Amino acid sequence: MSEAQARAWPAAVFFDLDGTLADTADDLAAPVNAMRIERGLKPLAVADLRPYASMGARGLIGRGLGVERGHPEFDALRDDFLARYETAMCVHTRLFPGMDEVLAALERHRIPWGVVSNKFERYVKRILAALGLDERAIAAIGGDTTRYAKPHPEPLLHAARLTGVAPAEAYYVGDDLRDVEAGRAAGMRTIVAAYGFCGDALPPHQWGGDFLVESPAEIPIRLGLVR
Repeated sequence: MSEAQARAWPAAVFFDLDGTLADTADDLAAPVNAMRIERGLKPLAVADLRPYASMGARGLIGRGLGVERGHPEFDALRDDFLARYETAMCVHTRLFPGMDEVLAALERHRIPWGVVSNKFERYVKRILAALGLDERAIAAIGGDTTRYAKPHPEPLLHAARLTGVAPAEAYYVGDDLRDVEAGRAAGMRTIVAAYGFCGDALPPHQWGGDFLVESPAEIPIRLGLVR
């Protein structure tokens, strides 16, 4: 590896979890459908709930049960959803196809990588452990790790501090508009994971990311690791 190559590569790469690093849609849809069945409603197809998975409990409860944040029943429904999810969050969750190769490529080039999610930190760590990644990820940041959640930049800035890199030398990969907003506010370059859940009403190509990829296999190319 030449010095010029090393300077061209990112100092670190951070990933959103749901819909970017891992396909968690089935395990996120299960609690909502169980709650629907208890209420005499038919379960929804995972494909119907999938676009809302990046929004977490708020999006899934809104789509699956028609209750938005601010409704008197929302807090109780959210607590019920999270209790159900916590008992079975790693049943079907898997890395997206090709993501294992992306992580291997980063490690081969000695580029540290981590996760910055809006999930509770304990959930992030539990999922990474279930995927066998807990000792490989240099950071496992959740929405409650700092005082703020994305789109505020602080979770990403915290990850950069933990990793010992300048934000401007890092990349953030995510499948939600908030990811691009957080990355931009943190001074990082951003990659839009268009293969992910992408539930925002605005099309991914309009989010203003530095790059857009249709599959994990494109990530090393955008990072300059493949010539």
